[in-house]
Amino acid sequence: MRINDVIRRKGGQVVTVVPDTDVAGLLAVLVEHGIGAVVVAEGAEGEIIGIVSERDVVRHLHEHGARGLTSPVSALMTAEVHTCGPSDHLDTLARTMTEHRIRHLPVVSDGRMIAIVSIGDIVKYRIDELQSENEHLSGYIQQ
Repeated sequence: MRINDVIRRKGGQVVTVVPDTDVAGLLAVLVEHGIGAVVVAEGAEGEIIGIVSERDVVRHLHEHGARGLTSPVSALMTAEVHTCGPSDHLDTLARTMTEHRIRHLPVVSDGRMIAIVSIGDIVKYRIDELQSENEHLSGYIQQ
């Protein structure tokens, strides 16, 4: 299985914010889209410069209190963003996410971000795949 298979099922919508978006604005974006992380991008090409997650926000607010809501996301984002390609294998991606303790990876093709996948997307895909395989094998045995 490849990342393309996951993207086909979930879609390729990517939500981004610019680096000077404040944390309060970031929280509004996360809630509006029902997501747990957002890519920080800038420029006409939407160059990836970071990623910020709910976990980053919690740590930031714990450290800075309510005044942290006015901080720009560039102050709390992770600048070292791991990415993957659409033809990468799910097993490789799951290993990367586990080893680096990350839950979201932007998918990049030809220098453009085309999607973002989460560990939840991968788990859901694998569960659906196993259920389908189970149904197929049960049908085969019952015949």
